[in-house]
Amino acid sequence: MKVYCLAVAHQSGAKATLLAADVKEFMGFFAITVSDRTEPGTRQKIQENNYVGHVYVRQDGLAAVIVTDAEYPQRVAFSALNRLIDEFSTKFPESRWGALNPSNTATVYPELKQHLDRFQDPQGADPFLRVQKELDETKIILNKTMEQLLQRGEKLDDLVAKSDQLSAQSKMFYKTAKKTNACCY
Repeated sequence: MKVYCLAVAHQSGAKATLLAADVKEFMGFFAITVSDRTEPGTRQKIQENNYVGHVYVRQDGLAAVIVTDAEYPQRVAFSALNRLIDEFSTKFPESRWGALNPSNTATVYPELKQHLDRFQDPQGADPFLRVQKELDETKIILNKTMEQLLQRGEKLDDLVAKSDQLSAQSKMFYKTAKKTNACCY
């Protein structure tokens, strides 16, 4: 998963002003074009060959674009755009947007490069994704542990049926829970 471009643009009449980090000429052109052609207040995802452009344009015309590979999670991309646009508008009031010079992005908005680096790892950039990964890993460990507890060829159903330690009510609860869970999958 890779982020190729991260940009902030402002629609001001016929021409957008672009501040971008690590932009090749085509990606800069792409960022300006999609931000100009996206209606204010909307988000969209545009796929072009191996690249996916995610764009978000606020009602006030401030836009953010992130260009990623196809594997990059869409939810993380749009979350990154929200954070980027909020931070940018806090740092630069709307009255200053038109005066920003795209040729010195590194000086004017150095945080853009830091965001580009941070968003390279979706799990590092998104707490929800990080927690989901930890839950998946824990589930794998629990499944392995349960398999290791059971002796070769044994099934949990057989152990419950043979057990003298479980009451009839507990055995019935186990069977009912198993049937209920089976319909959920």
